[in-house]
Amino acid sequence: MSGHSKWANIKRKKGANDAIRGKITTKISREITIAVRMGGPDPTGNMRLKLALSKARANNIPKDNINRAIQKGTGETAGGGYEELTYEGYGPGGSAIMVDILTDNRNRTAADVRHIFSKYGGNLGESGCVGWKFKQKAVFIVEKEKFDDEDELMNIVLEAGAEDMKSDEDVFEITADPGDFDAIETALGEKGIETASAEVTMVPDTTMELSGADAEKMQTLLDALEENDDVQNVYSDYEPNEE
Repeated sequence: MSGHSKWANIKRKKGANDAIRGKITTKISREITIAVRMGGPDPTGNMRLKLALSKARANNIPKDNINRAIQKGTGETAGGGYEELTYEGYGPGGSAIMVDILTDNRNRTAADVRHIFSKYGGNLGESGCVGWKFKQKAVFIVEKEKFDDEDELMNIVLEAGAEDMKSDEDVFEITADPGDFDAIETALGEKGIETASAEVTMVPDTTMELSGADAEKMQTLLDALEENDDVQNVYSDYEPNEE
């Protein structure tokens, strides 16, 4: 999503109630399991696992949950038979939506996702219908209350390989090629600069501004998708009208 929407979404999740936090724990645990299954249990050589563990720490996931997820991935305990899928579709106003899925029941998940799109004014499309609008990027968010020297921060991240940095409300958003994630993370760490979020995600080439009823329907649709247990990530080109 856009920088503003992304940061607002992060803040909302940080303040989530216990029921939503339970879903976040489940989603991150699944991501750890699939990362281990695909690339092994050593995060040094497994970027996907490294990111999942970082997200687990940021969300205060208990170590026991993390260990169980790793054991499922290595096959030490039962479970972990998840299938990865990506659904694409359109929201109100023709906005683009991509949905990452981890499921143990493809038919159930397909029906659930289709129902959510239909219920909230969207349409589930064919594979590739909107994927071309997005590119995979490393994205770091630094809160200004933690570090507010824009010039210094820009010099640090550009030196480490960042493509762009922008100032947005109360945060700086840094974008880079996913291959430069480690270098930027290391550079920030060496300067003691804390990130509110650090991830590899899908970023739209352009955004679509929505307002009024379309914006309300779109936010409801995105929230409903994120609340589904099988949905890992939701990406959109939606940009809320500030008014």
